[in-house]
Amino acid sequence: MIDIYHNMLWAKYKGAVFSEAFSHARGIGRDVRFFHIAATGYGRSSFSSVDTSYHQYPYQILFDAPYDRIPQWKISIRLAYEVWRSKSRLILIPGYHRVEFWAMLVACMLRGKRRGVFCDSTMRDQADHPMKRRLKRFFFRRCDGIFVYGRRSAEYVVAMGADPARIIDRCQAAALPHTYRAEDAARHRLASAPSSAAPRFLFVGLVCRAKGIEDLLRAFASVRRLHPQATLALAGPVVESEGLPQLAESLGIAGATTFLGAMDIEQLARQYASATCLVLPSHTEAWGLVVNEALSYGCPVVVSDCCGCIPELVQEGATGLTFATRNAGDLADKLSLAVDAFSDVEATMRNCLHVAGEYTPACAGRSIMDGCVKILEENQA
Repeated sequence: MIDIYHNMLWAKYKGAVFSEAFSHARGIGRDVRFFHIAATGYGRSSFSSVDTSYHQYPYQILFDAPYDRIPQWKISIRLAYEVWRSKSRLILIPGYHRVEFWAMLVACMLRGKRRGVFCDSTMRDQADHPMKRRLKRFFFRRCDGIFVYGRRSAEYVVAMGADPARIIDRCQAAALPHTYRAEDAARHRLASAPSSAAPRFLFVGLVCRAKGIEDLLRAFASVRRLHPQATLALAGPVVESEGLPQLAESLGIAGATTFLGAMDIEQLARQYASATCLVLPSHTEAWGLVVNEALSYGCPVVVSDCCGCIPELVQEGATGLTFATRNAGDLADKLSLAVDAFSDVEATMRNCLHVAGEYTPACAGRSIMDGCVKILEENQA
C-alpha cells in the first residue's frame, strides 16, 4: 500500500495528476490511498470553488476547515497519527517547508516506513537562509525518493545534498477542460490567432507585483510605440487593485489594457486561442502551469528566466522566448520579437502542441507511480 498526501483538494491540476496516478496504480496492481489535509485555504475559494470532477480517485479530507484556519499543532498531530497507524509501506509527504511535514518525516523514521517528498523549489527561488539549507539537507537525505517537477527542481535538490539516484522528475502537468482535444485546440487557434498588425498579449494568474505586472505594463507601453494596435489582457484576480490599473492609466495604455478578472478554464481556453502569446513575467516561479496551458492551445509564451519550466517547455524561438527577470526593457524587446517570431501561426502552434503533449497529467501520474514502485522495489532488493 502507498499513501500520498497533498495540502488541499482545491488544485485542479493535482486532481488530474492524482487521477492518472490512481489509474496507473490499478493497472500495475498497486494499492494507493490519497489524503488531502483540507479542501481549500489561503483565500483560494474566492478565486474559484473546489471542482471535484477532476478528482477521479478515492481520497480523504482530514479537516473540514480551510487550511490556514487550522492550528498547526493540530495538523501536525493528526498527520503524525495517520502515518503512525498506517499499514502502508510508503508515505509521500507534500513538502518539507512546514512543521507538520517534519512531523510526518519523524513518524516515518520511527515506524521504519519508506518515504518520499514532493519538491517544487528551484535555485532561482527566493534566497535561502543558511539554517534553512541545513534543514533541507537533513530532510532530503532522509527521504527514499524526491518527486520534482523538472530539471531545475532536480538541480536544486542535488545542491541540497540529495542523491541524484533518488530523484523522480516530470511530476507536473496542467488540468485542462474535460472536453479538451488537441485537434479542436488546433482548429480554434488557426481561426482565432491575431494578426501581426494587431498583436494581443495575454497574462494569466494573480494580477499583482510579485507576478511582475508592473514590469509587464511598462514593457507594453514601450511595445505600443512600435505596434500602436497592440492590446494587453490580464486574466485573473486583481490582488493589488489600488495600484496597477492606475499605473496603466499613467503610462497611457489604459485604453489598450483589459483587466478581465478571474476566469474558469473554459474561458481561458478562448483567451489562449486568441493571443499572440502568453506573457509570464513572474519574479519567482517554481514551474508555471499556465505555460503548460498556453502550449496546449497552440499559444507560444514569453517568460521570465526564473520560471522553472523553461528547460522542459520553452524552446527558444519555437515555443517561446525568455527575458531577464525584472528587466522591463528586455521584456519589451522580447514582446516585439514575439510578434515576428511567431507570425507563422500554424508552425508555431504545432511546435507548442507537440511539447505540451509530452507533459500531460497521464505522464505526470505515471511518473509518480513508477517512482513509488522504484522506491518499494529497491527496499526489497
